[in-house]
Formats: sequence, structure tokens, C-alpha cells
Amino acid sequence: MPKIIDYDRRRSDIVDVTWDLITRGGMEAATMRGIASAAGFANGALKIYFTSKDDIIQATYERALGKVARHISLDELRGLDALREICHSAMPIDEERIQAGKVLLTFWHASLSNPRLHEKYLEHLEHWRATLFRFIAEGREDGDILTETPDELLVDQVVLLNAGATVMNVVGAEHSSVERQQRLVTSFLDGLTRP
Repeated sequence: MPKIIDYDRRRSDIVDVTWDLITRGGMEAATMRGIASAAGFANGALKIYFTSKDDIIQATYERALGKVARHISLDELRGLDALREICHSAMPIDEERIQAGKVLLTFWHASLSNPRLHEKYLEHLEHWRATLFRFIAEGREDGDILTETPDELLVDQVVLLNAGATVMNVVGAEHSSVERQQRLVTSFLDGLTRP
């Protein structure tokens, strides 16, 4: 009787291995040969589960986004409260989110020279920005966000605050701290309540 293969489990195992390789050694460590060896496969056997290394890297990136999103609880929050929740919870403030940040940074780097991965990143960024625009509009509607700073600039600031926090916690932790970053985000958000 032929052995039944759980393709989803195998794909998840390959992403686990890729995650580990990236967080320990960056993209250079996540070669197809390295991934296959660490996963216990022959090099060509990965093609059964992923058509290319890009697909593996993209799946690992999506796992990182999912790990960060798991910490965000927007149940019935809107406006400034939702913005506060998403800004604080998306920050790399614990080991799981710091590891996710390493994967995100590696993906961002890979997307610089890979149009397919770059397009995937832009899709995520546009979704993130649309969410932020919605929360800001709700905050203005609720009377919680009073600043005259244009919404476009506010969205840019939130994106840069969160991306900067990821970079600092992953590659510049000796020049920053979670507490300082959280104070910075709190200060920024509190500033939205003043005209």
C-alpha cells in the first residue's frame, strides 16, 4: 500500500526549516540545498511541495506576517484605539516577533532584486496602508484624532515607526529598547489627539 503523504504538513515543515535557517544565518543560509538537507529531502524533492525557492521564501514571509498578526486583537476596536493596538502589537517586543522581524528583513532584502517577491511585498504594504487609512478616518469621525496633519503623512509615519522598530530591534538593539520604542509610539499616537 502506498504511503500517504500529508502535503500541507510537509510544506509547513519546509517553511519551519527555512525559518530556522533564515533566523540563524540570513538568506545566504536558506539555499535550496540547505533547505532540502535540513528538511531531510534530496535537493530535487522540494519541487514536489514548492515550485521554486521564491515560493518557499514567500511562504516563510507569510508565516512571519501571521506570527505578528496573531498578537493583534482588533475585536470591536476602531479609530484611534485600533491604531494604538496595531502599532503596539505589531512591534517586535518579544522573541517570537523579533524572530519574525528577522524573516521580514530578509524578505525585504530579497525583494529588492526579485520582482515577484517585490510585488508580494507591495501587496502587503498596500493592504497595511489601507487599514491605517481606515483607522485614521474612523478616529477623525469619532473625534479622537484632531491633528491637522494630512492622513497620507500620518500613514507614512506609522509605517516608518513600525518598520524602524523592526530594523532597530533586529540589527540595532544595542541602540534602542522596546520601552523606548513603545514610548515613541505612544507619544506619536497621543499627538494625534491634539489639534
